[in-house]
Amino acid sequence: MPAEVSAISEAQRTYLAERQLCVLGTGRRDGSPQLSMVTYLFDGARFLISVTTDRAKYWNAQRQPRVSILVPDGRRQVIAYGTAEILEGRDRDDAIIAIRAHQGDPLPADYDLDRFSRRLDELRRRVLRITPERVIGEPEG
Repeated sequence: MPAEVSAISEAQRTYLAERQLCVLGTGRRDGSPQLSMVTYLFDGARFLISVTTDRAKYWNAQRQPRVSILVPDGRRQVIAYGTAEILEGRDRDDAIIAIRAHQGDPLPADYDLDRFSRRLDELRRRVLRITPERVIGEPEG
């Protein structure tokens, strides 16, 4: 686990792991914010977000990897600021398999992983893996 992630409290870690929806903030080319409601998986250290290459969030994160994530629950929230990297190939495939399992849609054990990977390529699917550098907000109360 990266050293900077140790700043996440156990309450924040639990809160992030128990949810699936967040607002992803990226920076547009002109510097203005781009906000997108997306599903995510928090693996205890990083956020995994499945995207396609035809969306602004993909291009924004590629151009400017500093991003923010807001995970709301009514009036409670946790906000993470971090750096995104784009996963492709086997790393992407493994991340998407984990995301699907977290969302209750696991691949069958005998599924053809090469076929799965080719389909993800056809769909131009990638994964943003976001390493939080600063996390704020206390989810209790």
